[in-house]
Amino acid sequence: MVEADGRQEALLRDQQRALHAYEAVAKVPKALQDDYKIAVNDLGANILRSGLCAAVAAVQRLGERGTLLLDHLASAGVPGLEGVTADHFAKRVRELDADAYMIATRELLKVAVWLKRAVQATFGEE
Repeated sequence: MVEADGRQEALLRDQQRALHAYEAVAKVPKALQDDYKIAVNDLGANILRSGLCAAVAAVQRLGERGTLLLDHLASAGVPGLEGVTADHFAKRVRELDADAYMIATRELLKVAVWLKRAVQATFGEE
């Protein structure tokens, strides 16, 4: 947002998450949309049910289908996970101390919600 004097107002964290989610989802190739949608829809529930490490492991088990989602999670700018790539995302999550793990869990739940909203709005119904 640009104010009257030309200054750009800082985005709130939730606005940053939304912007990231919509930009990431817009780049999902048509051929991968069905698998991506399933993975995104499962992510939040898996984090709540089994914890962040187990949810990330579930995405890893998807193989190539999960790599795109891991890339989007890695690039979300979650505290403690900045600058990590999709290839090293799970390892970095496992290396977090307890406090950082709890923060990352909360933040990634919020990212998962925005990714799910973006998928619902962008992919539409077949």
